[in-house]
Amino acid sequence: MVLNVAFGPVFGLVAIVLIALAVLLVRRSLVDAATFGVLAASGWVASEFFKLLVRRDRPNPGMLFDPLAPETGSDSLPSGHVSFAITLAFALYSLARGTRWARTVAALGVALALVVAWSRVYIGVHYPSDVAASFLAAGAVLILLTGLWNRFAGRMFQLLRINTATPQQLS
Repeated sequence: MVLNVAFGPVFGLVAIVLIALAVLLVRRSLVDAATFGVLAASGWVASEFFKLLVRRDRPNPGMLFDPLAPETGSDSLPSGHVSFAITLAFALYSLARGTRWARTVAALGVALALVVAWSRVYIGVHYPSDVAASFLAAGAVLILLTGLWNRFAGRMFQLLRINTATPQQLS
């Protein structure tokens, strides 16, 4: 139930803002802070886009043995919680990339995404296919964003006169 709240929209948005603010203060890099925020929030954007297209009903709480957090509605596929966990993990990895913490952050990110996925099925608010689709939706938006970043970031920095020694490519 902690994961239900921690990866929900309210707490998740607060976490993104606080982490981005910490990145801004520690690294003194608006680019790193903004990149983190966009990457982390992109999972929700992707999941909401696909939810509007698919309109799949959530599992019927009456059919479940012991639903822990019964939810109804037509916003089951994909899971926003799982999509957020995936893109948050990727955003944190993008901050750790090139450091001694990169592998640890990557491993913890994968584990976190899998645990959140399992929890969404366990508490009865998603089907297994919903959480599997979350990996596809989050992966698709991350591929789109990294492609756009790698294609346009350098030019955008020049136009905005943002000083970066070498704009780091995401991958």
